[in-house]
Amino acid sequence: MTFKDHFSQRAALYAACRPHYPDSLFRYVASVTAAHDLAIDCGTGNGQAAIGLAEHFTHVIAIDPSSAQIDKATPRANVEYRVAPAEQTGAESHSADLVTAAQALHWLNAPAFFAEATRLLKSDGAIAVWGYGDPVLDTQHLQNLLHTFNRVKLEQYWFAERQLLLDGYQTIDFPFVELTPPPFELRASWTLAELLGYLRTWSSAARYAELHGVDPVSELEPSLASEWGDPATARPIRWPLHLRVGKLRA
Repeated sequence: MTFKDHFSQRAALYAACRPHYPDSLFRYVASVTAAHDLAIDCGTGNGQAAIGLAEHFTHVIAIDPSSAQIDKATPRANVEYRVAPAEQTGAESHSADLVTAAQALHWLNAPAFFAEATRLLKSDGAIAVWGYGDPVLDTQHLQNLLHTFNRVKLEQYWFAERQLLLDGYQTIDFPFVELTPPPFELRASWTLAELLGYLRTWSSAARYAELHGVDPVSELEPSLASEWGDPATARPIRWPLHLRVGKLRA
């Protein structure tokens, strides 16, 4: 099965510059499963979610179709990384207490992935899919600069699938008994360099650079720097997180 590979060439940057999920998220998704023997994280990238799941499950199988992403994954004794598509994991049927897809569902064939998750889950298992959208900065001027960069300069370079994420995955048919999770958000305290590194992980920034031979983040940097102040100052950044959780239908 082919996959939409927008991140292999920036796997090292993705590993270094993406924000981390709060442990409260992992505590919650672990709380909806009766047992905690195995979690299978699909579209794991560099293992950002797998490492968090490993705090709550005895074993985690972390799967991604990109060998470049897996090569940059964070090692952990109870995390087993595999190169495979989310829709055809090759994992054992009815083995998982939890199946997850973090910041990945919009790149997947959702019906095929959900069918695979149904095959993987134990009868009392659960599925959790989540993603985060645009970052929110701490001053309106910085936010306006980033919004213009994101929604004007780069708008035509985003892939259409991103809209599924911005819609909170609510437009995707979710064939499970859905639960109502509490709200979550990602939070970070970043210097200007850390924010710029994160912006370079965007698929739209990579696509712009590929088509024009120019790094769009470098073009944004002077205006951000003039408003940021000391570039070593760490500023708070947050991302609203969209989460859908479900159990198998009886």
